Amino acid sequence: MATTTYPRIAIIGRGPGGLTLALTLHRRGVPFTVYERETSADSRAHLGGMLDLGYESGQRALRENGLGEVFARNSRPEADSFRAYDPEGNLLFAKDPDPNQDPLDVRPEIDRSVLRKILVDAIPANAVKWSHALASVRDLGNGSRELTFANGNTAVVDILVGADGATTRASDTKKPELQDVVSMLGNGSMFSFGHEMMLGSQLNGNGRIRTYAWFPGPEDGKLPNEPAEARKVLLEIFKNRAPSLRKLIEYCNDGAIYQRSLYRLPLDHKWEHVPGVMILGDAAHLMSPAAGAGVNLAMLDALELGIVLADTINGARTVEEREAAVATWEKERIEAANHFAVIANTNVQAWTSTEDPASILQSMFKRMGDSAVRRKA
Repeated sequence: MATTTYPRIAIIGRGPGGLTLALTLHRRGVPFTVYERETSADSRAHLGGMLDLGYESGQRALRENGLGEVFARNSRPEADSFRAYDPEGNLLFAKDPDPNQDPLDVRPEIDRSVLRKILVDAIPANAVKWSHALASVRDLGNGSRELTFANGNTAVVDILVGADGATTRASDTKKPELQDVVSMLGNGSMFSFGHEMMLGSQLNGNGRIRTYAWFPGPEDGKLPNEPAEARKVLLEIFKNRAPSLRKLIEYCNDGAIYQRSLYRLPLDHKWEHVPGVMILGDAAHLMSPAAGAGVNLAMLDALELGIVLADTINGARTVEEREAAVATWEKERIEAANHFAVIANTNVQAWTSTEDPASILQSMFKRMGDSAVRRKA
C-alpha cells in the first residue's frame, strides 16, 4: 500500500486564524505544529472583546470542523444588539435581535477568550509549542526553511504559514455608579460618534464592559504610563462627551488600560506567490476593526487554506500542483478581503471626522446593510 508522505507544516500564531487552520488540518488527518510566543493557553486570557461571527465565514469555519454545536452553546445571540449615540448621549439608533429574523443573518457574539479555548481544546495538546516567538527564517534552498525562535530552538519545515497578525478599557456592570451607562449599552455594543473621535463599548459574557476610545493623533503619541494620568488625558480628549459616557473612562480598571495604534495595509495590495510560504488573516490583509470583518476573514482564510492543503496532500498531488492550488486560494481571498478593507477604511475615516453623527450612521449602514455581505463579514 502506498503511504502518504506529509510535509512539515509550521503555523505561526495561535489566534483564531492559526487555530482554525490547525483544526482544519487536524480534522483531515494532516499533521502540523503551531508555534506561539505566549507561554501557555492562559496567557493574556483577559484580553480581547466580543467577536460576532458571520454565518458563511466564522460560523462556517466552525461548522465544517465539527464545532457548530459547541459554538451555539457558547455564543450569545442576544448580544447581536447595537446602540449609537451622539456626543451628548442622545440615542440615534437602536437594533435588537429580531425573533423573526432569518437565522442566517444573525451574528452571535462570542468572547475572544472563549473562542480561543474552544479551538485550542479541539486540537492535540502536543501540537502547540508555547514560548516560541519566531525570530528568523532561513531558506535552505531545497524547498524547506529553517525557523529560529527567540528561545534558541530551531525547526526545519516544508510549509510555513504566517497567522500571527499585526485601546481597551474594562469596567464592571455591577457598579451602581455605572447603571446609567449600562442601560445605554444594552446587551451588546454601543458607539458614540462625533468631534473627530469615537467611544465604543461591548458587554462581554463575563459581565465586563470593554471600551475602545478612538481618536486621531501622531503615530508616536503615547499615553502616560501611570493609569491615573492616562485617565486624565483621555478625559480631556473626551471632555465634550456626555457625563454618562465619560464614566467609561472614569471607572476603567487601572490594570486594563492598553494603547493600540490602528494600522492597515494599502488597499488592493497584492504579492507574487512564494512557494512553501502562506499568510492569512491580518498578516495578509490587515485593516482596522471598523468593518467588523477581521476575525471572520481570518477564519475563512484558514478553513479554505486548510482544505486546499489537505486535499492536495491527502490526494498525493505534486508539490507543483499544491502550489498552484494555494496561489489560486491566495488570489481569491485577497480579493474578497479587499472589499471589506475599503469599507473599514471608509468607516474609520468617518468615525474620526467632523461629520454629523447621524450622517455617519446613515452612510455606514448603506455600506454594510446588505445581508449577503453581513453573512460573509
